[in-house]
Amino acid sequence: MKVERDLHMRRGDGETSYATNSRLQEKSILKTRPVLHKSVAAAHASLSPITSTMVVADLGCSSGPNTFLVVSEVLAAIVADQRPPVQVQFFLNDLPGNDFNLVFQSLEMFKKVAATEKGEALTPYYVAGLPGSFYTRLFPDHCVHLFHSSYSLMWRSKVPEELSRGSALNECNIYIWEATPPPVVKLYQKQFKEDFSLFLQLRHSELVSGGQMVLTFVGRKNNDALRGQVSYMWGLLAQALQSLVKQGRVEKEKLDSFDLPYYAPSVGEVKEVIKRSELFDINHVDLFESKWDPHDDLDEDLVIDSARSGVNVAKSIRAVVEPLIAHHFGRCILEDLFEMFAHNVAKHLQKVKTKYPVIVLSLKAKTHDKKHNEELEFLNSFPS
Repeated sequence: MKVERDLHMRRGDGETSYATNSRLQEKSILKTRPVLHKSVAAAHASLSPITSTMVVADLGCSSGPNTFLVVSEVLAAIVADQRPPVQVQFFLNDLPGNDFNLVFQSLEMFKKVAATEKGEALTPYYVAGLPGSFYTRLFPDHCVHLFHSSYSLMWRSKVPEELSRGSALNECNIYIWEATPPPVVKLYQKQFKEDFSLFLQLRHSELVSGGQMVLTFVGRKNNDALRGQVSYMWGLLAQALQSLVKQGRVEKEKLDSFDLPYYAPSVGEVKEVIKRSELFDINHVDLFESKWDPHDDLDEDLVIDSARSGVNVAKSIRAVVEPLIAHHFGRCILEDLFEMFAHNVAKHLQKVKTKYPVIVLSLKAKTHDKKHNEELEFLNSFPS
């Protein structure tokens, strides 16, 4: 598996596309709106009198309505800030396989709606696409004022190398689950620490001094990686694949060699990496919970229609991982796989209404001079 090639959301705007099945991510953006607005205001206030352009980058922008929801929220926050007018340059970043065609097709419609709703109050803004991994350098030194990323940083730069060599270290699993051996858990944790440390180093180099970051990603409530809520969801998908193995439709070796480039950390793990980096101050860190079913808006302790919720969850997950599944196992199993997955989710939700823990993090970059030499030394230790 090559993450930069194979990891992307389901393209287009059809029934199984990410654009049609990303309400969960939309809810997260709206939930974290106050944190984003505060960071936009701080970035806006930090602009020097001679700076007329504010640079904002959305990392892992994907495609569909949420891409421009972020743009809209940033523009609204700048207008509400009531400071001297500023132009905004947006960079929409994602891996090369992202559906940038849909992004650009959606841009003209967004411009028309924004102009109609806000008229002359609309801040001048410009939008550009930026393909590439956020585990690499994306910008020149000290030119970005605000980084935003939502529902992306739980994805790793790669599957831990020891797992990707083909040995069945995590037999019959696709992520950390109850039967996952402790050495495999440590491999995932090591990969997270390396990736997140690198991410912080890269973004600090690209941010202006005092620049802001707002990061939202799936995490974990407890310290036990084997008991993370998102582990149950991936475990139910693994069970569906195991059923296909029993039916002879998927080779067991294929399943054993498939591991997700993913890790949902605890708040403690996140804070530890930030502290060790010495590059950022934490403005805000919190954890909220989001229901598995993106269409469940009821404040009930029980799932009213578990079968319907199972289908909704399966659609939202399929929109995210279908390309990875299809590349490794082939497209012929997709319909049956996600039908089985929906059934597994429905049975689980009959017992307990499970939620995703989501970490929201606001960071401020420390001044560059103090750590500049250390950053260069760290970055030079990675292959280009």
